Amino acid sequence: DIMCFDNDAYVVVTEASAGLGAFELLVDPVSKSAYPEYGPNMMWNLKYGGLNHDQMMGGGYGMGMMNGYEWNYSNGTPTDVSADMPVTVEQAVEDAQAYLDQYLAGATAATDPTQFYGYYTVDFSKDGKVAGMLSINGYSGQVFLHTWHGIFIEETE
Repeated sequence: DIMCFDNDAYVVVTEASAGLGAFELLVDPVSKSAYPEYGPNMMWNLKYGGLNHDQMMGGGYGMGMMNGYEWNYSNGTPTDVSADMPVTVEQAVEDAQAYLDQYLAGATAATDPTQFYGYYTVDFSKDGKVAGMLSINGYSGQVFLHTWHGIFIEETE
């Protein structure tokens, strides 16, 4: 699944064996470089994402929290993390819609979020057009708006 925005292309990499989202990538439109998406993909992805302690504290590669990253499988996180979360798909959609109602009046959450290990990502539309996406933590219901994509252009699978 690839969504093109004016600031980047967004890619969901799916774990074929489980049918779940493994991780999210961004592709720079100029350099064509792919790199892990910011936010929940790095902070909440229990299997494939995450920052190590030094990077979260601003150390690591000298890059700070949002630029320094290391996939969990390379820093000791087990690969058999469960996909079960207390927040259901339905609750994630409700949490997303409640957030949109409060902060982006007139926006509507899609009812088919992508499930990752630890969170969901859901697109939202306004005036019948894709307007962006947000993620919902699968344990707390916390909502995280993706602010970096820009204006939606097109989507392809």
